[in-house]
Amino acid sequence: MAARGKDIVTVARNRRAKHDYEIVDTYEAGLQLTGTEVKSLREGHATIAEGYVQIKGREAWLVGAYIPEYRYGNINNHPPRRDRKLLLHRHQIDRVAGKLKEQGFTAVPMAIYFKQGKAKLEFGLGKGKKKYDKRHAEREKSARRAMRDAY
Repeated sequence: MAARGKDIVTVARNRRAKHDYEIVDTYEAGLQLTGTEVKSLREGHATIAEGYVQIKGREAWLVGAYIPEYRYGNINNHPPRRDRKLLLHRHQIDRVAGKLKEQGFTAVPMAIYFKQGKAKLEFGLGKGKKKYDKRHAEREKSARRAMRDAY
């Protein structure tokens, strides 16, 4: 599942994020991980679809993401669903916290990847879409596809 780009190796992508949320702003944050978590990510194992970003105190945390135990790990293996600290600048944390206090905004993880050897999380601030918004977006998408195929 690892897609290669310019020094970027994507480990996990949340495909439902743009379908379920109207993403207003995106951020890139470093992940504070243990050694076995990094090894598990390098094998391409992670699920972020159920995760979300939360501000606790003056720190940002990734909650609910699943990074399975490293298969060759020992007794010191990590718990798969632990909260992981995000590494952001103070002004970014303040901006995200301000948006999350507004009605309807949530921080949704969109991708975990390695950039120049460091684990990164891309997350977006978005508002949840209503069912009719999703249908409208799907209709527009199919219309664009039909016009593209007509040529």
